[in-house]
Amino acid sequence: MSARVIIYTGPFCGYCSAAMRLLKSKGVAYEEFRTGSDPALRAEMEQRSGRHTVPQVFIDDQHVGGYDDLAALEQTGELDKLLGQG
Repeated sequence: MSARVIIYTGPFCGYCSAAMRLLKSKGVAYEEFRTGSDPALRAEMEQRSGRHTVPQVFIDDQHVGGYDDLAALEQTGELDKLLGQG
């Protein structure tokens, strides 16, 4: 069974695009929640992650962090494990 991946994004966010590109390159399906015009969704993201910036990525309800965190996990091979690919 594949991991459930959720990514909170904002408008015109290069890091959001980079995070989605990384996930797509790994063949990972994800749910994108666009926080730009939805204050309630933005508040939910902040409450769940403890952070105010986008993107914020969750894998199976575990907060992974933003793009830099995702890229670091990819470099160490930990991302595959979290995604159930390793």
